[in-house]
Amino acid sequence: MARAADRARLDAPRGRTGMRTRPAQPSRDRFGRFTEWVARAMGTPAFLLLLTLFCAAWLAWNTLTPPELRFDSATNGFTALTLMLSLQASYAAPLILLAQNRQDDRDRVQIEQDRQRAERNLADTEYLAREIVALRLALTELSSEVMTKETLRQELKALLEQVDGRADGSPAAP
Repeated sequence: MARAADRARLDAPRGRTGMRTRPAQPSRDRFGRFTEWVARAMGTPAFLLLLTLFCAAWLAWNTLTPPELRFDSATNGFTALTLMLSLQASYAAPLILLAQNRQDDRDRVQIEQDRQRAERNLADTEYLAREIVALRLALTELSSEVMTKETLRQELKALLEQVDGRADGSPAAP
């Protein structure tokens, strides 16, 4: 008995109150756009210039300032700077790879669309070629009935004479 009631409930559509809602999840596309932005930004001359200036300022500060103001020692080979650059590289590489993967996916879709478009163009071209051949064959079969320029001129002259005859008030020839 309970199963029949369950079936009835499953057959009936649920209202909005019965629907479960998913909690909002961060957009994968937003993160993808972020990775592309990072990859584009790291490939610019401005980024390289800023990174060079940052490293030069770091080295100058830790070399030229009084020892009590220095935070990264030259005797240790600027360990903090090395760690920061390693951390930056360890995050940059995967972000760049993610951006490349997204670009590969877009390229794959574009290639598939191009292939489909080329197939349609080929099919259309073949269809048109078949139609042209069919028209040529039909013309060769009807070559005796094909109107030439001279025949057309004679027909038009005859029609003009009929029209002129009607304009003069004379009865039209059948």
